[in-house]
Amino acid sequence: MNLPVPHTGRMVNVTERTPEGVALVRAANAGPMTLSGTNTWLVGAPAWVVDPGPADGGHPERVWAAAAARGGVAGIVLTHNHLDHSESVPALRARSGAVVAAGVAPQRARFEEPVLPGLQPDVVLRDGDEVGPFRVVATPGHAADHVSLLAGGVLFCGDTVLGEGSVFIPPGGGSLAAYLDSLRVLQRLELEALCPGHGPVVWEPAAKLREYLEHRLDRERRLMAALAAGRRTTAELLDEVWDDAPAALRPAAALTLESHLEKLAQEGRLPDGVERLAA
Repeated sequence: MNLPVPHTGRMVNVTERTPEGVALVRAANAGPMTLSGTNTWLVGAPAWVVDPGPADGGHPERVWAAAAARGGVAGIVLTHNHLDHSESVPALRARSGAVVAAGVAPQRARFEEPVLPGLQPDVVLRDGDEVGPFRVVATPGHAADHVSLLAGGVLFCGDTVLGEGSVFIPPGGGSLAAYLDSLRVLQRLELEALCPGHGPVVWEPAAKLREYLEHRLDRERRLMAALAAGRRTTAELLDEVWDDAPAALRPAAALTLESHLEKLAQEGRLPDGVERLAA
């Protein structure tokens, strides 16, 4: 489905295997959109902190302790500015004095998740840049400012790929077309593992990326078939194409549907009379 696997509860104990030199601190913010919680990754010693995460549930303190065990914080880097990834940035920056590196969105998509207001990175990340141990790979789609971070054969991919389920793509700004392009860019990399923003490490990255791309294209084929059969309302299209979406995630599925309709409209393939979400 075009949505994460639902989870409930507060999970903080992490026992999964991680790549060499990488530590994981998982936030206690498990939920339908965050899976088992937001992953904060620590790379190297002193540690580069990837996605400091939310500012509640004792998460900042656990990140600080994990970094201290590695000799402190060398730098802070964001895959994207959504609050569940970025809320702890001010506290960690103030406590460590480390630089903050992040992409900057030219514009925000409609219906995008909440962001940390007023975030001013010390280093603005662009495709191909190098920061700390990472090479920056622009991966817009889930967010316009989204980047992935390549360290050797390990990719810290934020919310471009999840450890389970699939990614929410908000409508606006051609986000779905950009997301598909991002997946194709990642397919060209030689990867050993994906360290996602949510869920466990992906140890078969080529298979996962292929699965993600095929899933989106299959959803589009099903949508085109439903449109060809005369389905025009949001409810009809969700019933036919997103029939696997649990009731709690149906509003998110409606937004994903709108992203697909937006892409078809941009490509001149959207029939007349299809119900659209208001701008």
